[in-house]
Amino acid sequence: MSKRKQHSPEFKAKVALEALKGEQTVAELASRFGIHPTMIHAWKRALLEGASGVFERGGKKAPEIDEEQVKELHAKIGELAVANDFLSRKLKLWAGK
Repeated sequence: MSKRKQHSPEFKAKVALEALKGEQTVAELASRFGIHPTMIHAWKRALLEGASGVFERGGKKAPEIDEEQVKELHAKIGELAVANDFLSRKLKLWAGK
């Protein structure tokens, strides 16, 4: 059983731009790049939908921070730090015997 091929974002953009040019049909592009025509349509649609984001003011959007997730992660870090400290003390006692 073969794995799915992972295409780089650069490759996807290249294929989608070729599709937008309209110089070749989708079937020709699919044959040329060795991918299914459905992928070309999906990548073309994604490029068109995301193209407006290139021209937004302020460049890239700041990532949204989920405060609840941050609290959970801090709590998990605290738990792991306590467990690590406990285990390191027990290891010193065990190794010292």
